[in-house]
Amino acid sequence: MPGQGDESVSRGEQIQAAEREAAKRRLLEQAEAERVPMEETTRAVPDRRWRRDRPQ
Repeated sequence: MPGQGDESVSRGEQIQAAEREAAKRRLLEQAEAERVPMEETTRAVPDRRWRRDRPQ
């Protein structure tokens, strides 16, 4: 009865695939919850520290 072993392997693979999908979904939901809006990341902030630190 070699067919039974094949069925248990495929069932195990199905379970692993389902767990991977669930984990991926959780990660995507967490990333979306922690996402910073694009407007806040592209705002220009003047940074002139390099001018003060340069020897003259």
